Amino acid sequence: MMPRAPALASWMARSFPVAPARGLSLLAAIGRRRFSVAAAAASEVGDNPSAVDNKVVSPSSIRNVAIIAHVDHGKTTLLDRILRQCGANVPRERAMDSIALERERGITIASKYTSITWKGMELNVVDTPGHADFGGEVERVVGMVEGAVLVVDAGEGPLAQTKFVVAKALKLGLRPILLLNKVDRPSVTEQRCSEVETLVFDLFANLGASDEQLEFPVLYASAKEGWVSRAYTKCTEGEERTVAPLMDAIVEHVAAPHGDLHAPFRMLVSMMERDVYLGRILTGRIASGVVRVGDRVHGLRGTEGNSTPFDECKVVKLMKRKGTSTVLVDCAGAGDIVSVAGLSQPSIGHTVSAAEVTEALPAAAMDPPTISMTFSVNDSPLAGREGHQLTGPKIGERLMAEAESNLSIGVLPTAGQDAYEVQGRGELQLGILLENMRREGFELSVSPPAVMYKEENGKKLEPIEEVIIEVNDDHAGLIIEALSHRRAEFLEMGPCPEAVGRTRLSFTCPSRGLVGYRSVFSTDTHGTGFMHRAFLTYGKYRGPLGNVRKGVLVSMASGVITAHALMGLQARGILFVEPGMETYDGMVIGEHSRETDLEVNPVRSKELNNIRAAGKDENVRLTPPRMILLEEAIGYVAGDELIEVTPKAIRLRKKFLDASRRRTTKRAKKAD
Repeated sequence: MMPRAPALASWMARSFPVAPARGLSLLAAIGRRRFSVAAAAASEVGDNPSAVDNKVVSPSSIRNVAIIAHVDHGKTTLLDRILRQCGANVPRERAMDSIALERERGITIASKYTSITWKGMELNVVDTPGHADFGGEVERVVGMVEGAVLVVDAGEGPLAQTKFVVAKALKLGLRPILLLNKVDRPSVTEQRCSEVETLVFDLFANLGASDEQLEFPVLYASAKEGWVSRAYTKCTEGEERTVAPLMDAIVEHVAAPHGDLHAPFRMLVSMMERDVYLGRILTGRIASGVVRVGDRVHGLRGTEGNSTPFDECKVVKLMKRKGTSTVLVDCAGAGDIVSVAGLSQPSIGHTVSAAEVTEALPAAAMDPPTISMTFSVNDSPLAGREGHQLTGPKIGERLMAEAESNLSIGVLPTAGQDAYEVQGRGELQLGILLENMRREGFELSVSPPAVMYKEENGKKLEPIEEVIIEVNDDHAGLIIEALSHRRAEFLEMGPCPEAVGRTRLSFTCPSRGLVGYRSVFSTDTHGTGFMHRAFLTYGKYRGPLGNVRKGVLVSMASGVITAHALMGLQARGILFVEPGMETYDGMVIGEHSRETDLEVNPVRSKELNNIRAAGKDENVRLTPPRMILLEEAIGYVAGDELIEVTPKAIRLRKKFLDASRRRTTKRAKKAD
């Protein structure tokens, strides 16, 4: 226990082997730094933030490059190998996947960057998502780099989403490096690699690549085995395995960033995250000048020539990603990618600059969202039992925060009370948002996704997607028939290059026709098919869809579901529930075997008496139910239904729980 003031001097002399004055200074320093030390420990700057050399790196010694690829072509595995090659401590596989959902699903959801040192050069490597639903992450970060490494599966070749990410890179003038991955597979030959290289060249030419962009270098790799080669080869056992040729190619072919170190500081914000202690952490590439800790800066919003300054304050901290950790720096210069803490208002797309700068940097153009859903307060009879974030203002606050850090999501208030229209790029993107919210304790009701149409010259346009499907030969006819009901147009059909007995199909299909189709596709192909889709363009409205879903079984009673009731209902269709679960009037408990909805009683129990009739005892044997997942529910619900999302359950329900009101609404629609 610390003594009182009269004995403080003697206590200090015994407790600290230093002069008393110095000991008192140390005690005061402990008090002053108590908050700052806790902040540094709790923030995302690592357990022991270390300062790097204060010298500003020359732009000529910097290379900024993005790694872009189609889903599952080996981009994240390649990044792990690059980090290990450059001496970073990589404690686990998929080290760049910092979000829990990324590690669980094996996909990249958010863009992120890291800095590595290679032969005296500073390499800033940006990891980008490969799924088209997260295209906004690609659009806002490719402006930070001067080059791109395109990773393509040597067996599959370029697919639909490869075209999407390549188009963004070429449009900004980035010079690509082609890396053919997975050449260690037995089915991949030198001839196949040559064919893929030709396909990529044709893709670049069709996307309007310049002559310089068409002269791209080609590398061959196996990210799984950890090697890259400048010539086609299969690394043999005992041979040195390294990704050094890729690092050398980046230094050789990617241009150094442009920027004047003597000009005033300007930086366009491309990424944003929040810290409990530091507030907003803004990340971007410095366009010009030098920024130091303690400098006075402000935010600029608007366009070039029409900019408005706001939020003038001091730079509290400067941070850089080094390998898998974050370090503190005292200064950074033009061409480098750095994170700034201290400003409370700027967000993605805004400019952070020195106080004397009045012109904002041009922000990247974003593709418009294609679907929308309405998020509202959960008003079911089971509301409030599992979550703690229940009110409309809380839901709105969370959605606004998401829209601020993710420009591809739009949030608009609706005429309904405590309801918000959320606009996004696809089911997966909105499904990830909902999954994050339910893990944070939110309860809400969600409407079915609605396609966002456009009007041009009096014509109705809808988003059209390019779809590439790989299935077994005997499933091809079934897939073509199913997509024809969804207004898809068949383009071409041919054998898969790397697999015998497989067929590759190409379609263009309206986005509304693909909503909910992934689960149907998986069932039709018995889990053996692959479907790749990406936004193509807005095209002419193709008319109403065919019959793509059957009716549902709707509960007409509230209570605990019984096995006795389900035994009699399982012949009516496919059940979504099991005994012991709670239900309520208007809840969807299964899919009907016919086209119409059917109201049923799932809580009915066996009549109890003391009479035991011979041959009348029943052994209850139920078929395992089909448990609806969140993304499957988004694509499954019809226009008169809602999804009830809670931290512990995903339920389907009718929009109007009262059966008589549902019938009245149905008759009114028929009359119209």
